[in-house]
Amino acid sequence: MRKEPMSRSDARAQHERLDEGLRAYGANYREFTRRFASWLGLHATDAEALIEILAAEERGATLSPARLSERIALSNSATTALLNRLEQAGHVVRSREHEDRRVITLRSTARVHALADEFFGPLGTKVDAVMARYSPEELRRFETFVAELRTAMNAHLAEPAPPQPAEPR
Repeated sequence: MRKEPMSRSDARAQHERLDEGLRAYGANYREFTRRFASWLGLHATDAEALIEILAAEERGATLSPARLSERIALSNSATTALLNRLEQAGHVVRSREHEDRRVITLRSTARVHALADEFFGPLGTKVDAVMARYSPEELRRFETFVAELRTAMNAHLAEPAPPQPAEPR
């Protein structure tokens, strides 16, 4: 059976639905971060940083304060203040594990890891159930699609911003 090519208007409508779906996913992600922050009694930016540290650990990687600063778009001094709060609350520890003792590694504590599992575990179960409905090949294609979107967005973010609009008269 041969598929008919999608019309230009159908393709545009599909692109708009995908774009809206990705925007809504991002909004939901921010809302989960906000709720996690509230649940832990943290500022949303502190929770965002904590999630970045936890996510890096799940990937088998670590973050330095400088890399965290880039990931959450804060200055180095603001990131230091944020890390001081997270460390004081018992959520993260800073260690010097690298051969170069100047390099600081951020690690979550066992307690906050357990809290994150408690909070995000039910969502993880639901997401796993959705992903289980797709073949490995479909997921690989979607993974490629998302990676290519991120590459395009990162390239655009690396470009100079357009000039600010003129003040209305």
